[in-house]
Amino acid sequence: MSGKLFIVGTPIGNLDDISKRALDTLNMVDFIACEDTRVTIKLLNHFGIKKRLVSYHEFSPKEKEDKIVEELKNGKKIALVSDAGMPLISDPGYELVRRCIKEGIEVTVIPGPCAFVCALVISGQNTQNFVFEGFLPKNKRSKKEKLESLKFEKRTMIFYEAPHKLLDTLSQMAAVFGEDREISIVKEITKVHESVMITTLREAIDFFEKTSPKGEYVLVVRGFEEKAKEKDENFDVESIKKRLKEKIAQGFTKKEAVKTVAEELKVAKNMIYKIALEIEDFSKKE
Repeated sequence: MSGKLFIVGTPIGNLDDISKRALDTLNMVDFIACEDTRVTIKLLNHFGIKKRLVSYHEFSPKEKEDKIVEELKNGKKIALVSDAGMPLISDPGYELVRRCIKEGIEVTVIPGPCAFVCALVISGQNTQNFVFEGFLPKNKRSKKEKLESLKFEKRTMIFYEAPHKLLDTLSQMAAVFGEDREISIVKEITKVHESVMITTLREAIDFFEKTSPKGEYVLVVRGFEEKAKEKDENFDVESIKKRLKEKIAQGFTKKEAVKTVAEELKVAKNMIYKIALEIEDFSKKE
């Protein structure tokens, strides 16, 4: 008879945020798979829980996952926790959960705190539609490309960032999104020094150039908003068609022409593309 995998949410800073159900589960399971045993043991000691801990993180060999699955198949009840918050959210565990579901092993979740959700609801930004991006790529080029892909994202965007990378990330965001883009910088969510700063990217850069970042940050960035366009030559449909034709004549591909004109006019690419489709034979260009 197969056992059961419990995905257990744990506090992200304030230990009082743990639920009774989470404590009951951690007390009941056969052992706990955790990201860092040194972190999890502090949580268990605080609540007087004595359980065997097994490290399971993104660098764990596949054999470690195989062993956990084997234990589950032998009827063991296992809890999966991360260092803080909900497992799998910018943390390892996805492959294990997916494998358990495919192999018919029961999986359940014990809800708990989640840093990006908590930060969003106190950010003052739009909570109706949002996208969670987690940590940006470490490679500078990949980081820039990722931000470029989000340039015209209309939903509120949420990122995690470490203090030593914060200033560079804010600078790259300003270069891509524009210095006047609004951002809420949420620091040390649920902890003693929790704070929320609602500002612009330019003002945030100025602040952190003078004040060294400390703690963990959640960045909640306002989505792209299409500003009301005045009826002038720059935003006249015929003027845009003329610009596109000029780009094609200069040797630009269709994709390059749309991208360049969109950037020149600071207009969403999909708007320029719709106008481009009205140009005869434009859709045939490569």
